[in-house]
Amino acid sequence: MVLNNLNYPLDFKFKITTLASDFNITDRHGNYVAYVRQKMFKLKEDVIVFNDESKTKELFRIQANQWIDFNASYSIKDTLGKSFGRLARKGMRSIWKSTYNVLDEADQQKFTITEDNAWVKFFDGIVGEIPIIGAFTGYFLNPSYTVKGMDGKEYFKLKKMPSFFGRRFQLDRLIDIDDEDESLVVLSFLMMVLLERARG
Repeated sequence: MVLNNLNYPLDFKFKITTLASDFNITDRHGNYVAYVRQKMFKLKEDVIVFNDESKTKELFRIQANQWIDFNASYSIKDTLGKSFGRLARKGMRSIWKSTYNVLDEADQQKFTITEDNAWVKFFDGIVGEIPIIGAFTGYFLNPSYTVKGMDGKEYFKLKKMPSFFGRRFQLDRLIDIDDEDESLVVLSFLMMVLLERARG
C-alpha cells in the first residue's frame, strides 16, 4: 500500500476542537489524503493514519521505538505490519536546528529533513510564551523544512502556514520521486509535524 496520485501541495490542518493531536491531510483540490490521530496518554508515541475523518479504514501505523525521545526513532508500518521504514531524530543536532533522517525498510538512509532557519523557531518559542500575543505567533513566525536525498537534491519542502494557533502546514513536492519513496517521506513528515508542534 502506498499513497499515490497525490496532487500537491498537500495541506496539513490540525483540529482545535479535540484534545488529541488530530489533523487532516487534503490535496490541492480539497480531497482527503489521510486523517492522522495521535493516541493520547501513551508513554510512547502511537500514531494511526486513516483514510479520512470517519476512521473507517486504517492505512498506516507509526510508533516510537523507545520512551525517551531525545534520539528516538519512529517505525512506519502498513496494516499488515510491513515496514515502510522509519524516521530518526538527530538528537544533539536537533537541539538547535531540527534534523531527521528518513530510512527505508532495509534501514538504509534515503533522505534527510532539515529545518531551514533555526532562528524562526527560537523566536517563536520566546514570543509564544507571552500571554495573548503568543496565540498569534502562527501568523508571522513560520518555520520551513527541506527534504534532501543522498544525492543532495531537494525533493520536498514543508512550510508552516500563517494561521491562528499555528495549526496549518503545507507540503510541496519539488521534483518527481517514485511512489514508495514518496509515501515514506509524506508519512515521515506527518510524524515530524506532530513532534515539532509538541516542541513549540
